[in-house]
Amino acid sequence: MCRVLRMSIGHTLLGLLESGPRHGYDLKRAFDEKFGHDRPLHYGQVYSTMSRLLKNGLVEVDGIEAGGGPERKRYAITDAGITDVERWLATPEKPEEYLQSTLYTKVVLALLTHREAADILDSQRSEHLRSMRILTDRKRRGDLADQLVCDHALFHLEADLRWLELTAARLDKLREAVAK
Repeated sequence: MCRVLRMSIGHTLLGLLESGPRHGYDLKRAFDEKFGHDRPLHYGQVYSTMSRLLKNGLVEVDGIEAGGGPERKRYAITDAGITDVERWLATPEKPEEYLQSTLYTKVVLALLTHREAADILDSQRSEHLRSMRILTDRKRRGDLADQLVCDHALFHLEADLRWLELTAARLDKLREAVAK
């Protein structure tokens, strides 16, 4: 339910390396524990990201251990990597404005094709409320980090619900506007 959208995996892995060198497996485990509750990283994603970071000079190989399987590289962040994380952390994220949402398109299309737009809004309201119940339950059982992630998602869902109510109240006016 709570998703981390458009997160920079590379920057997140770099940030995790600031506490000390780690193997790819350890980075994946730390990422999943802190950020990947709903979408754990795939090992291939970790290793391809680390390869790119290595190529770009943001990490270096701190050691290689041979074992029963493939060699295990231990990665360390470079000074350039630390600078890159600092720059990323200091750069504000662009707010998501949802100026052309799929839901808006469905409502307008329903009106244009003489279907019941109110049914679409009711159905969406029910889905939002279902998601909010799941998130609220998860928030109750979660640790502080999970509670904050769920709060973020819940606030967005609440804003969507306000939009659904406002749109339902304006359907007649919208119907007239799109019919022109």
